[in-house]
Amino acid sequence: MKVFFHYCSFGFSNCYVLGTEAASREAIIIDPGNIDKAILDFIEQKNYKLMGVLITHDHLNHVHGLRTLKRIYDVEIYAVDHLILEHKTNMVKDGDSLNIGSFHIDVISVPGHSSDSAVFKIDHLLFTGDALNAGMLGTTASSYGAEVQMAALRTKIFPLPGNYIVLPGHGPPSTLETERRFNAGIQNFEQHKNKRPSFNMDTWGD
Repeated sequence: MKVFFHYCSFGFSNCYVLGTEAASREAIIIDPGNIDKAILDFIEQKNYKLMGVLITHDHLNHVHGLRTLKRIYDVEIYAVDHLILEHKTNMVKDGDSLNIGSFHIDVISVPGHSSDSAVFKIDHLLFTGDALNAGMLGTTASSYGAEVQMAALRTKIFPLPGNYIVLPGHGPPSTLETERRFNAGIQNFEQHKNKRPSFNMDTWGD
């Protein structure tokens, strides 16, 4: 497989095109923050047939390019939400395994940054959206959201056997082993968690 990385000026997000090297020449797009000539040239010059679009979460800087993409290609969208912008999707959920053309995709729900955040595992690649970035965790609107996100990462992502290349929604790529060992967001989470006050319910009302 070939991975084409595109930095989207709209929202400073990452878009990926994943293409096969077989005679079938199939491709999928992950998080089309914007669609411009560089992405279209990659698809057309490689003679790829676009098979699907994966959305890690519905924040605008990761989906804005859908408007352009759907004008050019009749392509299916796969996401946790049933509607992205004005487009209906093929809804996916935690634990789903999809076959889109020759691509086998495992769906892992990692809510917290948003309620619909998902990680897509394709071969040795993890497309993590904003749930996990190089050295950082996804931002959340509350401490509850941070707890939910951390629980999902600990139970579903970090225990994955072996190593994977992490391809996040923002910033540079990383590896899962690097993030297991050195992610500063995990360390900050633990420090803040340890500083939170605890309450002894037995003393209330005294």
